[in-house]
Amino acid sequence: MSRPVSRPVSGTAKSSGERVNSRTKRWIWPVVIGLAAAALGSGSPAGADADRSGLPEAIDTILGDSRMEGGAASVVVADAASGDVLYQHRPTERLMPASNTKLPTSAAAMEILGPDYTFTTDVLTNGRRQGSVLRGDLYLRGSGDPTALAKDYDKLAADLAASGVTRVDGRLLADDTRFDSSRLGRSWAADDESAYYSAQISALSVAPDTDYDTGTVIVEVAPGAVAGDEPTVTVTPKTDYVDLDVRATTVAAGGSNDLTVEREHGTNTIVVSGTTPVGGSGATEWVSVWEPTGYAAAVFRDALAAHGVKVTGPTRLGRATPAGARQLASHASMPLKELLIPFMKLSNNMHAEILTKAMGRKVSGEGSWSAGLAAISGYAKGVGVDTGKLRQVDGSGLSRMNNFTAGQFSKLLLAVRAEPWYADWYKSLPVACGPDRFVGGTLRTRMCGTPAALNARGKTGSLTGASALSGYVTDAGGRELVYSIVLNNYLASSVKPLEDAIVVTLARSTADAAVLVKPGGTARAAERNADLECSWSKPGEC
Repeated sequence: MSRPVSRPVSGTAKSSGERVNSRTKRWIWPVVIGLAAAALGSGSPAGADADRSGLPEAIDTILGDSRMEGGAASVVVADAASGDVLYQHRPTERLMPASNTKLPTSAAAMEILGPDYTFTTDVLTNGRRQGSVLRGDLYLRGSGDPTALAKDYDKLAADLAASGVTRVDGRLLADDTRFDSSRLGRSWAADDESAYYSAQISALSVAPDTDYDTGTVIVEVAPGAVAGDEPTVTVTPKTDYVDLDVRATTVAAGGSNDLTVEREHGTNTIVVSGTTPVGGSGATEWVSVWEPTGYAAAVFRDALAAHGVKVTGPTRLGRATPAGARQLASHASMPLKELLIPFMKLSNNMHAEILTKAMGRKVSGEGSWSAGLAAISGYAKGVGVDTGKLRQVDGSGLSRMNNFTAGQFSKLLLAVRAEPWYADWYKSLPVACGPDRFVGGTLRTRMCGTPAALNARGKTGSLTGASALSGYVTDAGGRELVYSIVLNNYLASSVKPLEDAIVVTLARSTADAAVLVKPGGTARAAERNADLECSWSKPGEC
């Protein structure tokens, strides 16, 4: 994934490279490459079939594109069945993998937590019941559910009310102690603080919709009726946990729509500024909250009140539930094998970090990044990945300190094919040109109209100056291939057309003949935002 330099929003969805490239003309020259073709770069085939096909020359030609001038590339292609390396270009060069980091995180989660693992959110007490009055504290205990919605907290409140409780003579205590209190990952960018893709991590939080961007609210801004009016601003879910500071103005029809929606540092004050024209589309922005545990507690307390349950005491955060507390209501998340779909298809950073801490909790009893990363490393090492030759500092790839090689990614992609949970994990990978949002995901609009469409699966990744795509594709001869492409340090607006060209070349080729597909051009104004993952370009969809 890639983060934007600034956070202006408007009613028109920002474009991303992954969306733009499929909607504009793609220039493809099929060329059968022979042995006499000159090799560009450092392609290194690892077998006679690769030599005969001309695949190294084809991929080297793509990597020789001017958009990679001065940049760095690590690329590996292997036969999925035999594991034979068919092409490699600097396979041991450590580069920023961006969201390809989610590959080891998700695989380790399936192994360590298990495909049927669920997160639970519980309501408990150590108090005594006297008629409709509960005398004692009420605990809301989370275990990290990144898919918990306001309606789930409402159901917990409804269940408590249905048991006959109308009053709690005690406090509401939010128990997020299953994870540590570290909220943000190592070296995450400070200017991403209010961005929904960089939300704080807690064992107790709320997602505003079924994209499950936990720890965020959706802010919608609509223009006033006449110029000079203050725009109308609403928040989903409806909560007083955030405060709105509306500084924006409605201007005459045809005027500029340059709204900015951003949370102030260290607070839950969301500032709405700029202008929006009469009759215009306004803006919709997903914004992270400060302290998600308090957010969950506030949403639950409001739900209790709506169901006629009055809590007389204050809300307190970070209080562990006593060992003897009894359960009054409980909610379970979808199983991990289903959660992988929104996680991987939309490249959800917060899911990755929550799973990382959940793995740490299970393996070592400590819900921390360090414990979780040690668990991921242990799994990766166990399947043959040389963890001594990479660095992983978070679960999602949001940190620019992560360093991986295409060689290590390819080893992981080959190894997981033997796992009992592989089919569910494979299903979670975005599918090139898959029309459904929760099938195609971040590849939904890429490689359309090519043999890679509905064929190639892969995990995308982008940071400013870093792009990656790793996964599986079947070639024209029916041979399944593993590929990993990690590109860094380029100055072009996007190098995703190069990734696509490599994968489509693989899909068009056979073991005996490579068919070179040259990457599309980039002279498009819309590609100014091409570094963004399409799932980061809300409210636009992949």
